[in-house]
Amino acid sequence: MDFSLNDDHLALRAAVQRFCDGEYPVEHRGNAETPEQARARWSGMAELGLLGLPFPADAGGSEQGPVEVMLVAQELGRALGGGAFVASTVMAGELLVRLGSPEQQQRWLPALASGALQAGVALYEDGARYDWQRVQLQARATPQGHVLNGRKTGVLHGDSAGLLLVVARTAGQGDERQGLTVFAVDASAPGVQVRGHDTLDGRRAAHVTLTDVVVAPDGLLGTPGAAADAVEAALDAAIAALCAEAVGVVDALLVHTAEHLRTRKQFGAPLAKFQVLQHRVADMAIALEQLKSMACVAAMAVEMGEPVQRRRLVSAAKVLVSQQGRQLGLSAIQMHGAMGMTDECRVSHCAKRLMVMGQLFGDAAWHLQRV
Repeated sequence: MDFSLNDDHLALRAAVQRFCDGEYPVEHRGNAETPEQARARWSGMAELGLLGLPFPADAGGSEQGPVEVMLVAQELGRALGGGAFVASTVMAGELLVRLGSPEQQQRWLPALASGALQAGVALYEDGARYDWQRVQLQARATPQGHVLNGRKTGVLHGDSAGLLLVVARTAGQGDERQGLTVFAVDASAPGVQVRGHDTLDGRRAAHVTLTDVVVAPDGLLGTPGAAADAVEAALDAAIAALCAEAVGVVDALLVHTAEHLRTRKQFGAPLAKFQVLQHRVADMAIALEQLKSMACVAAMAVEMGEPVQRRRLVSAAKVLVSQQGRQLGLSAIQMHGAMGMTDECRVSHCAKRLMVMGQLFGDAAWHLQRV
């Protein structure tokens, strides 16, 4: 595999860096966003072309691939920002591109690319843990379309999404792949109840309950009962982007920790003079390089598109993120002492984000089984 970046990649990364430096001041990175900040930053990302990065050109996108998404996610991770980029642009966008008809893509993708609309994927259910195929939410066919009844949980940024892509069961039972169908549901439709909540890292997720929600035929994405492969591909694309974001978070963690050790003095000397701490920072730097390599592997596996290889390599990258992320966050907090636990210290926000990333879309044990 060729991991070198071309001039266009470097220009894209530099543009996102400048955006993050302006929108995410270092001393406030990781703090919960106000609604006004969230709207302004989302609009800025749209103006930069980030929200339509992987979309077709005729739908307002740039037709860029997973490698470009990886570069953007790394910089957003370094700034502890990005909002619903992974949930809306990467995951929901991939589902619409794979399953949507040309008319459906023209209906929603330009709105996503312009920032006028956010989308969320309602995938997981209570009691299913990380097994996204265990879908109990039922979609019953009627002359008017389909009627949806059930509950979804852990919908990332679901309370700010105007469009919900709901994975429902139209046939089969239990965890069968056959019978899964994706429906595009207006979040304000009658019978849709969205209950948002904060996550550990200061972001948002939601529980979505659907009670006799009628979805017209033009809200059905793809062939009924045959959405499993597309859902899995979109999920893998989101996991690859999340691994890239983790690289940026760990990079920021290393910078903050190294700066603290250079400036903090103990026994008349900077902490950076103590060999045991030098070794721990070296371990962090080695782990960062490993994460960078695996993020590249995951992105290129998604780009190649071969399902078996993609699943194996994306899961391998996610295992490393889940295992290393928590360990690196706790190590950085320990090297900062008690101040590392406070909201005023940036490493606490990096650590919380890494802990959440370790659990999103499957923890290390789940992905080891998948490998």
